[in-house]
Amino acid sequence: MLETILLETEDKMDKTLQFLQQELAGLRTGKAHPSLVDTITVDYYGPPTRLRDIANISTPEPRLIVINPFDPSSLGLIEKAITAANIGITPMNDGRLIRVPIPELSEERRKEMVKMAGRTTEEQRVAIRNIRRDANEQIKGLQKSGDITEDDRDSALEDTQKSTNGHITKMDHILAAKEKEVLEV
Repeated sequence: MLETILLETEDKMDKTLQFLQQELAGLRTGKAHPSLVDTITVDYYGPPTRLRDIANISTPEPRLIVINPFDPSSLGLIEKAITAANIGITPMNDGRLIRVPIPELSEERRKEMVKMAGRTTEEQRVAIRNIRRDANEQIKGLQKSGDITEDDRDSALEDTQKSTNGHITKMDHILAAKEKEVLEV
């Protein structure tokens, strides 16, 4: 039972770390990258569908994203979804594909992006701490019910704290790399 709690905790923390990486990948830097648009949802004949599921996304130039939909009739829907995403880019539809030029970021906008990255990272740090708290409560509950000893409890609490510290350190490294990328001119 104790091993299950520790494994589930580690898994939840890993998923939180992956979520942070995806969120920060979507933050716009001065360079074109498919992750800027691939998670935008398009109302494609009913259910919202991720852009990457209905189109090829490429970056033939450092400041250009090209979106080539599998179904040419979806061009208007894709264009509308990119505009509605409000990420500071304007799509250009030429009837066959969509070109998205990436403008140079101003210094003020770069600093704003760094703040957004910091807020997103802090939200995920809080999520990691909440996962730790839940695991600690489960571990203490096992000890109170007599399923594990005090030594096992203390060891498990220590393992949970080590995992928490490791994941938060990884988040700090991811944030530092993203800040460097955003501030790079």
